[in-house]
Amino acid sequence: MENNGNSGEKSQIGRHGEDLVCRFLMESGHCILERNFRCGHLEIDIITLDRNGIHFVEVKTRRAPVSGNVSESVGPVKQRRLAAAAARYLRQHRWDGECFFDVATVVFRGRDTEIRYIPEAFVPVFL
Repeated sequence: MENNGNSGEKSQIGRHGEDLVCRFLMESGHCILERNFRCGHLEIDIITLDRNGIHFVEVKTRRAPVSGNVSESVGPVKQRRLAAAAARYLRQHRWDGECFFDVATVVFRGRDTEIRYIPEAFVPVFL
């Protein structure tokens, strides 16, 4: 998250962004399985299930002005961390179906909010 205020405010904005993405996903046919799944130092923002399989969703929330493409902030290091957390989740829940890695971005522009959902945003190389 860009440094647009104190960490408490950033955390609150991030939670609000995740709430909006959860609502968006449920309206799109997803069932929310978990939020903020943690295992050690690894975390997945949202885990959902739809008719295609499990989705591990990374949420990036920003306030305007935003420079660059927000979804590009999920780079290779973050992708590896998400894949490692997902592998643990899949083992714990003995899931052997399809899984997807999605990115959702939320940008607050005054009273306007823009949500972008990028299904299958990346495919981890070792899963």
